Amino acid sequence: MRESILDTHTVFNQSPIYGGHNNWVSDPLLRRIVGEVPAEVRKGLEAHGMWAGHYETYELARLANRHTPSLRTHDAKGNRLDLVDFHPAYHAMMRKSMSAGMHCSIWDDDEAEQGKRNLLRAARYYMTSAVETGHLCPITMTNAAIAALVGTPQVAEEWMPRVRSRKYDPSSNPPIKKSAITIGMGMTEKQGGTDVRANTTRAEALGDGLYRIVGHKWFMSAPMCDAFLVLAQMSEGNQTGLGCFLIPRILPDGKPNGLRFQRLKDKLGNRSNASSEVEFHGALGQLIGEPGRGVSTIIEMVTLTRLDCATSSAGLMRASVAEAVHHTRHRKVFGEKLAHQPLMTRVLADMALDVAAATALSMRLAASFDRAREDGAEAAYSRLMTPVIKYWVCKSAAPLIGEAMECLGGNGYVEDGNLARHFREAPVNAIWEGSGNVMCLDVMRVIARGGETLNQVLDMLEADLGGRSAAKTVEVIRTAAGMAGGDIGSARILTEQLALTAAGAELKRLGLGEIADLFVETRLGGLWRSTYGMLDNRHDTAKIVDMLYPER
Repeated sequence: MRESILDTHTVFNQSPIYGGHNNWVSDPLLRRIVGEVPAEVRKGLEAHGMWAGHYETYELARLANRHTPSLRTHDAKGNRLDLVDFHPAYHAMMRKSMSAGMHCSIWDDDEAEQGKRNLLRAARYYMTSAVETGHLCPITMTNAAIAALVGTPQVAEEWMPRVRSRKYDPSSNPPIKKSAITIGMGMTEKQGGTDVRANTTRAEALGDGLYRIVGHKWFMSAPMCDAFLVLAQMSEGNQTGLGCFLIPRILPDGKPNGLRFQRLKDKLGNRSNASSEVEFHGALGQLIGEPGRGVSTIIEMVTLTRLDCATSSAGLMRASVAEAVHHTRHRKVFGEKLAHQPLMTRVLADMALDVAAATALSMRLAASFDRAREDGAEAAYSRLMTPVIKYWVCKSAAPLIGEAMECLGGNGYVEDGNLARHFREAPVNAIWEGSGNVMCLDVMRVIARGGETLNQVLDMLEADLGGRSAAKTVEVIRTAAGMAGGDIGSARILTEQLALTAAGAELKRLGLGEIADLFVETRLGGLWRSTYGMLDNRHDTAKIVDMLYPER
């Protein structure tokens, strides 16, 4: 067709729309970490990676975040509804993630995943986070809630068959009438979220294991979950202190259970996921765990959600740098592709090192969960390194994604693409399940209570780091731990040093050669930097980018 004289220009020198890739096949590091698995498992990972990288999945992610959830408190006649409407794209994402078992697979008895259940789930979660993270909130909470439910057998017997079902059911029917259910949590109140012992929501015993719950929660995400684990104060007889209660949203007779949603939060990111303010008007709940020991009941649940925060952040980081690499391999400036220009290559390689570290750390933590029951050193690693890894990986995401946006210029800043959404999404994982200072305080508590926990972990890190400098690096951490013991204000120094050392050790253990050496040299070797791109010309930075982001 001949060009019209009215045509103003021809579009050229734009990178192709990002997508149409396989998040499993295109990620050599993830495949190396997962290692050997049965053929059926590998095929499942490849299929999931294909879905996560498909153009249609990116479109679902865009729609779910553009058309945000809306709350309907009342019907046309003034009757309470307390329903949240989601775009069909959100339900499509939920349906896929639940069919993949990300809400329950670590609790299944599938022999094919034996010994790697947490690691394999983390791999799927990581690949999914690269495209859309908001819908993963109820997935995460349901997976973690099972840890609390299994401690109360009579409740678990009733709820577990539908919690472990993979047939997504978004209806507002009673749980007993649904094909599958999701479970949320409510801990934070207006007066605070970190110090849950200050909660004012109260529970009144009714007999037969039932309690009436009166109070509120300031943040309760995924309000269309079928039930919620909620902390409330107990004050009957010897039953004092916080208890943990399972509160269904809909009662067995189909009537609402006194959960009145006040409004949905207008959040910076995580917009496909609804986060509500809720009041409990005499809601009925069952006690989970022991009376007055609600905090102990939710400890393992919190640990599992922190792993997901780190894994999600790593997935966002991977997706952002992958898109930056994709763009710079196609875009020319001054007649040469950006990816071939030294300044850009060093920025990409520098970012790729942190993505590799975040990925390796998140997966290493998941693997420690798999091995903790049989291996004391792995149990020590999971206890100490959960807050360490959550701290560093989640905090690394926002600045890295900001740098990746710069690689695309204005194309990275607009909402038509993916990076603006990833950037808005990044901060929430550093806030959820304990912000940075809370993670540092948890690190100090584990060290103070754990006896040999720190030494067990440091012995593992020293062995994996190897070389003449390993002992010196570990000694620096011991010194930092001693300082933090006397000066809690320095706990961030210890936490970050632990994270960087653990990342270097894991990259070494994985046999990543030049990638591991360069990470250790630049992150642990004392070379100061405040932005990406500070690598010197001794290193083949183009090779590093190609190793971690092979061309398709």
